[in-house]
Amino acid sequence: MLLTLIFVVIPLMELALLIYIGNFIGVFNTVLIVIITGLLGAVLARSQGFAALSKIRSHIERGTPPGDDILQGALILIGGLLLLTPGVITDLAGFSLMIPQTRALASRAFKAFIMSKIRQGEIRHYRIR
Repeated sequence: MLLTLIFVVIPLMELALLIYIGNFIGVFNTVLIVIITGLLGAVLARSQGFAALSKIRSHIERGTPPGDDILQGALILIGGLLLLTPGVITDLAGFSLMIPQTRALASRAFKAFIMSKIRQGEIRHYRIR
């Protein structure tokens, strides 16, 4: 079900939205917006990614685990990939992961999701000694 949503429903929604927007502002402007958001996404992903890597390095140099910073870096990577994907919905999702405040919300939601799966026994965790 989830794969159907990801690979069929969302691309169809993206296509319909791009056609709708293209009717209002024209094909050239619509394509230009897709290109600009892709380029802007790449720049944002790079700068945010380097900031996350810097925090991870800092933790490692201090001898502390970088835990949350790794999750932040993964969310930045996902956001960058979404921004490189043509479409309005994926661009909005990608930009939201580039903003530290909304990325923090996504991080908390992801952690809560994982914890619920652990409590339900769907994910097992092991302590490393």
